[in-house]
Amino acid sequence: MSKPLVDPHSGRAPVEAHLHEVADGVFAYVQPDGSWMINNTGFLVARDGVSAIDACSTERRTRAFLDTIAGVTTAPVRTLVNTHHHPDHTAGNGLFSGAAIVAHEQARPEMRALGLPHNSGIWTDVDYGDLELALPFLTFAERMTLWADDLRCELLYAGGPAHTTNDVVVWIPERSVLFAGDLLFHGGTPFLLSGSVLGAIDVLEGFVKPLGAQTIVPGHGPVGGPQMIDDVLGYLSFLRDLAREGHAAGVTPLELARGTDLGAYAEWTDAERIVGNLHRAYADLTTPPAERGGPIDFPGALSDMVTYNGGQPLTCLA
Repeated sequence: MSKPLVDPHSGRAPVEAHLHEVADGVFAYVQPDGSWMINNTGFLVARDGVSAIDACSTERRTRAFLDTIAGVTTAPVRTLVNTHHHPDHTAGNGLFSGAAIVAHEQARPEMRALGLPHNSGIWTDVDYGDLELALPFLTFAERMTLWADDLRCELLYAGGPAHTTNDVVVWIPERSVLFAGDLLFHGGTPFLLSGSVLGAIDVLEGFVKPLGAQTIVPGHGPVGGPQMIDDVLGYLSFLRDLAREGHAAGVTPLELARGTDLGAYAEWTDAERIVGNLHRAYADLTTPPAERGGPIDFPGALSDMVTYNGGQPLTCLA
């Protein structure tokens, strides 16, 4: 099932989204175009309640998601899984009244430190609405099993820094469906500033691929199949090799990005992420090696992305 959805709340522009029933009782909620702060979510319907996978970045988008769930089932949302701490997936947590919020144990302190999204001049201004920071209060280290009636769903920690330090996937082996969070982008440029380029390659090759998922819901972009893993790995390998050359030559990430032909990846959304990704890739290449996912000059990297974008704020359509 795939159908366009509209925001029923008056006085606001519709939220463009599509609902896909990717398996019996398993739904992906896809928000085009998947660019900055426009993420995918999902939910599983059971007799006694719904388990949701991620919130959205704004009050308006999260309420539209909740309205969509209510249009499918009258069962309450009892569980909300956060695939990682970034606010496009968590800012709307507080609107899931009564739901147990579940995440990796590192997501809670990261979410607390980052706080709610706000307009800072890095991105074009967004109306985030009336949001309340709601932290996960059920956390785990490696894995947890979530049941939707008799359907077994595995919440699995990625095993190391990749997109962030706290990436979790929702794997439904009986249906070969994977909710990958931001370990995978489909048609959009991956973003590794909070994680590790080398770590992401290791996670995709050693953790995600061996699951053998046939249907993948990425954190951003349309639902697809296993080919998107190879597509993202291609970009990450390109990024790794580029960073090695630039780092050895003593070129700054911004200078290297400005002189780089993105080739096939130029068509992906948010191409300016190459700059932030190179900042992280350089950190991966320091001697001695820096801790993967460790501290980095976030303000400097974000400022360089704006400079790369002609000095204009990065476009956010949330």
